[in-house]
This record gives sequence, C-alpha cells and structure tokens, in this order.
Amino acid sequence: MEYAEKINEMARVAPEAMVREAENRYHERLDAIAEKIFRNEQKRIVMLAGPSASGKTTSAKLISDKLNSMGAQAFIVSLDNFYKDQSQAVMDEEGNPDFETVHALDIFLIDKCFEEIITRGETNLPIFDFTKGARSEEQQHIKLEKDDVIIVEGIHALNPIITQSLPAENLMKLYVSVSSRIVDEDNEVIMSKRNLRFVRRLVRDYYHRASSVERTYELWRSVLKGEDKYIFPFSHLADERIDSIHAYEPCVFRNIAIPMLGEVDADSEFYDDARRMISSLECFESLDKSVIPTDSLLNEFLE
Repeated sequence: MEYAEKINEMARVAPEAMVREAENRYHERLDAIAEKIFRNEQKRIVMLAGPSASGKTTSAKLISDKLNSMGAQAFIVSLDNFYKDQSQAVMDEEGNPDFETVHALDIFLIDKCFEEIITRGETNLPIFDFTKGARSEEQQHIKLEKDDVIIVEGIHALNPIITQSLPAENLMKLYVSVSSRIVDEDNEVIMSKRNLRFVRRLVRDYYHRASSVERTYELWRSVLKGEDKYIFPFSHLADERIDSIHAYEPCVFRNIAIPMLGEVDADSEFYDDARRMISSLECFESLDKSVIPTDSLLNEFLE
C-alpha cells in the first residue's frame, strides 16, 4: 500500500529521491530473481506472466540483461507471437473475437517449439505481424547452449495449458503486476491496482497504437474479463512475485492522461468513469516525464 500524502510530499520536496527509491526497489527485486535463476542450474525455463500493463516486457528484458551480465545468455520468447491468424480467431459468447483466451494462441505450435528446445536445444519461433493480424513468413531461430536461459513472457505463461508439456523441475515461474494500491490518510483508495494499470495502458495505446480513449475503454472491459478468467486463477502458481508499482508514476501520468481522458464526450458511456479517473489523478502533484530514468519500466508505456 502506498500513501498519496507521502507521494505528494516527496514530489514537492525531494522528487529525485522518490524516483530513485521507487526504481531501486523494483530493480533490486529483479536482481534477486535473476541471481536465484543463475544459481539454480536446473531452472533454465523462466515463465513470466502478468495482466495487461503490468510491465511484463520490461521485466523480461531487464532479467535477461541481468542474466547476460552474469554470463548466462538469455533469450526472450513472447507468447504474443503464437497468436492464431485473425481468420482463425476464437469467438466469445457475443460473437466477437476473443483475444484474451489462451485458445487464441496456437497451442500445438507452442508445444512443438518447446519440445524442440528441450530435445534439440533449438527451434524456429513464429513472428506475428499485428498490423496484418497474421503470422509473418519470417521466423526467429534460437539455439540454446548448456547454461542458457529462455524467458517466456505473456499473459498466459503460467496457464497449465501452456506449461503442462514442460519439465516442472526446469521451470521458474514469475508473476508481475501492480500489487499495491494508493490510498489517502483515511485508507480510502485513490488509485486501485487496476486503475493504475488502466492509466498505463491508456497512455501506451494512445502513443503506440493510435488508439482513442474510447477504444481503450472498450477493450479494457474484455481485458478485465479475460484476467479474471485466464490469468488471476493461476497467479498462485508463481514461485516469485514482482510488484511493478512505481510510487511516483501517477505524478508523471497526471498531466499526460488527464487531457486524454478529457476527450471523452459527455454522451459517452465511459464519461462518468473518465471524470472519476481525472479526479483521482488530480489528487497528485505533477512531475515532468523527464524525471524517468532511461531504464525505467515506465518508459514501456510512454512515447
């Protein structure tokens, strides 16, 4: 749990110290996990899961970098590249493509690639072209030597449907998410864990996917439904958990997200929620995004 009063006080009097403390806490957690993986010669397949906007991509890259610096080459495999072509999309109960279900992935191909990695030490991984909604003709070839590590990153990385064909003794299971909420001095929630992730996703989709705020809200409903059904039920399977909250992030996102949320029209079904989100963000002192270090997880969501 984080306290808004403390965050605002630090933002006013010692913003550099607040940023440094938040970054150090996150990086020290990854250091400890990377050290644990490196010291255990059996744990050479790392499964890293977490809900949307939790920081999976950055966490996987930083753990990979830390392992590489220790002398163990690490390869990152994104489960997103195993999506089926949109022409084969699984439909939900309303007849819309369901991109949150584990069955949106090509399970047969996942099993095939991992079997080749385990038995031969090499495989050809697919590359999904999200602009076309289809698998690219190009592939990524990886070859693992004896002490190398493979980091499998994706929202379904802890799902038994994915892990059942893998040797349990060789797995290290990680779960990353925003696991702390921000409250006021009366312990009333100002920013919930899900709302913190929503703001991250809002900013990321606006900058990186040219997505309107309305579109992000529309997708978010499906995302939350998928999390409850396909991600949270397996979070307890993790060997290690990573809290990706950075206490200063609402101060940075304040001036970025509020104008975006202000674009929601008064006749929109999302208008009331957008106004509530604006009110929550206005509770924080503002910090310029220039305070964010170059290796910060928060850069995953910014332009």
